[in-house]
Amino acid sequence: QVQLVESGGGLVQAGGSLRLSCTASGRTFSNYAMGWFRQAPGKEREFVAAISWPSGRSTSYADSVKGRFTISRDNAKNTVYLQMNSLKPEDTAVYYCAADTPRTKSIITTEYEYEYWGQGTQVTVSS
Repeated sequence: QVQLVESGGGLVQAGGSLRLSCTASGRTFSNYAMGWFRQAPGKEREFVAAISWPSGRSTSYADSVKGRFTISRDNAKNTVYLQMNSLKPEDTAVYYCAADTPRTKSIITTEYEYEYWGQGTQVTVSS
């Protein structure tokens, strides 16, 4: 089992940047495919970005964040990051980190395939 703790959320003006961190504990971090999802008020949780295991060679992004967000991982620090640039008010949401040990895939982009979730961190972008 792995425990995930997100940090780095906050209030930022449109056009600004934030970097979210998700630190894992419990087992070998490099064995986990990692992802970020978000949920805005009144909406379903949606995929944001994912990174492959063990090295993070592959990444995937939602169309809405391509070119603005970057996912990365530091296995030595048991941490995955989400660098968010050029933030827009529509990026306002609770951001969740997710982890799983896939059997056949190196990267996971679908919510239901992730077993472990963090508690979420609020990101608010003002216009």
